Amino acid sequence: MGMFPFLSLFSARGSVGFAHSEGFPMSEDMGSGFGDSSASVGNFGRRQSDFSRLRRTRSTAQKWLVVLLLLGAFVGVAAVFWAMGYVQASTLQALSGLVVAVPLVFLLLFRKQWNLKFREKRLKLPIVVCALASMLWLVYLDPAMQMLLVPFTFVTLAYGMYRISRNVAFLLALSVVVGYALVMAMHAFERGNPALLKLEFMHFLALAAALPGFVYLTGKVPLLHLVLNKASRKIRTIEADAQLDPLLCCYNRRYIVAALEEQKQLADETGQPLCIAIIDLDHFKRINDEMGHLGGDEVLRTFSRVAQQSVRDEDIFGRYGGEEFLLIFPGTSLLPALNTCERVRSQVETHPWGAAMRSRVSVSIGVTQYVQGESVLEFFSRADTATYLAKEGGRNQVVVEEPVDRRAAQKPDADDEARDGLGQDGEIDDDFSLVEEAGFIEERRSGGH
Repeated sequence: MGMFPFLSLFSARGSVGFAHSEGFPMSEDMGSGFGDSSASVGNFGRRQSDFSRLRRTRSTAQKWLVVLLLLGAFVGVAAVFWAMGYVQASTLQALSGLVVAVPLVFLLLFRKQWNLKFREKRLKLPIVVCALASMLWLVYLDPAMQMLLVPFTFVTLAYGMYRISRNVAFLLALSVVVGYALVMAMHAFERGNPALLKLEFMHFLALAAALPGFVYLTGKVPLLHLVLNKASRKIRTIEADAQLDPLLCCYNRRYIVAALEEQKQLADETGQPLCIAIIDLDHFKRINDEMGHLGGDEVLRTFSRVAQQSVRDEDIFGRYGGEEFLLIFPGTSLLPALNTCERVRSQVETHPWGAAMRSRVSVSIGVTQYVQGESVLEFFSRADTATYLAKEGGRNQVVVEEPVDRRAAQKPDADDEARDGLGQDGEIDDDFSLVEEAGFIEERRSGGH
């Protein structure tokens, strides 16, 4: 007995999402989608975390620990019985042999992949049968082992409930009862001990009365397991739908905003570089006017596909709004991010868009690198400014907005002060500069590109 948990090690089953973080203070225009999405993203992140805990599987080390505990419990109790003089040493030796030999047999079956020839590849039924038969044999060898038969019979049947039907479980329960009755008969014939027969009959009645009820009640577990599996598949579908833009099959605004917040926090914690790029389709209004909105949607779909084929697997690409897209480069410095952006621009420019396109399709891209300690508003605004400069500079190009060291900016030299102007107290008014820059970006964005 006790070998079945060991074999559960061979039945292990082998999950993207970002946890919610504090929403960053965007301006009313730039952050219109950020504010109303962060609460929903937070709720979604919590639901995803709760669901992940529900479906989390045990690691191999944890399964080994469970195996050792169950085997140790069974063998330990038998050893206590032996120390008290109720169990013979030969019985303890037979138990030790079973604990070693039977799991090795099933281990060989799994190693050779002979289990794949069976319909139920985890071999739960053969494992349960061997466990029950081994316990009955130990009871036959030593009547004191019947004290372990009843509780561990329940454990064994519970182990197989996920893969064994209720009817088969009833047959197993009947087999245990009949087998125990045969062991009683053999003890009565061989030993002729009325006191032993009376004690075994009491155990027999308890087992025969409780076992059918146990099988009936635990028979509901497979149905519950099936319902939970169906629910988990639906939840995974909902999760995927909540992350994707249904038109373009890329990440949507809520997800890409949550990803940007998450990556910003990760960069602050680890010191790893982080870059973002804002990609804007050039003259998209003209494309809509020429081809209609359905044609414009097709251009967006094609662009999304081309862009996703051009970026790396670790990059995060999503639609920020309209014809504007956000590309996040986790753990990436400015030069590799710039190379990826140039590859996207080139692939879009050279893509065969078809004869129906009277205007060429191109993109303007602004890319920048994160500076430790700055807000996401400052980070995003710098990339947005670079995109504006790319469009003002003739479009179909990538413009880099170099990050500024905030500590250096807070300590300008005398020449910089004379050139840039001073505040009333002789220092640069950083807050006024930030407000002025944010107002400029907001005014420019509200006027269109």
